[in-house]
Amino acid sequence: MTNTKKPETAAAKIMNQIEALIAEGSLQPDEKIPSERQLCNRLNASRPVVREAMKELRGRGVIHTVHGKGSFVSNFLDNSSETNALHKIYEKHPRMLFDLLEVRELLEGQAAKLAAERATEKDLHNITKAFNAMHVAYENNADVMDAANFDHAFHRSIYAASHNPILIHTLQSLMQLMRNSVIVTVSNLYHRESSKKQIQAYHRLIYNAIIDGKPDRAERAAMDHVRDMCDRILELERQEQRLIRAQILEKNPRK
Repeated sequence: MTNTKKPETAAAKIMNQIEALIAEGSLQPDEKIPSERQLCNRLNASRPVVREAMKELRGRGVIHTVHGKGSFVSNFLDNSSETNALHKIYEKHPRMLFDLLEVRELLEGQAAKLAAERATEKDLHNITKAFNAMHVAYENNADVMDAANFDHAFHRSIYAASHNPILIHTLQSLMQLMRNSVIVTVSNLYHRESSKKQIQAYHRLIYNAIIDGKPDRAERAAMDHVRDMCDRILELERQEQRLIRAQILEKNPRK
């Protein structure tokens, strides 16, 4: 008996095209999907066909619709909520910050490398916009939380430009923890002029390498940036411990 494959329907073709946009990173986790009319024009399809394809994608959990706002790409690894177990463990065990920085070093190095290789004109525009906003915040001595948010937005623009959906989804799944690590590092280093200047210098190295299309340089700069922050925070801890020991000796001098 010969198995004959059923011809692909028009809706299935549109669905596959939308999935391909997600797979290649053109549509990213939590990103709003173009309207039905825009999809019709972009994919050269009728509205009923697009509507049927969107319905199938919703049924499969690839996209979700928010009433009054539109349809969005699902975040398949969404564990970023502050209520998830890993976030609670992180809050109780601050030493996990260094574990997270190790992960950031690897993932952000790879993201920067891929961004330097794959960034589109739109990506470069977004990275430049995020870099300039962050630079202004640092130069104007913005509030620590504002500076941390601009810092985080810069790194997110690089993640997006990697156009690797698995990497993007992985980073998205750690987004809340990633943001927390940025807040902690900025909070500890932002008010120290030498550290602040070093952070800005690394950001500029990463930015220039990506804009100039230098993957190896971008990867090295991104990894060095995270490693330097880790070293500086460890040194702050050592200084604090030395201060505590000195205070103890002062209260209990040796006879």
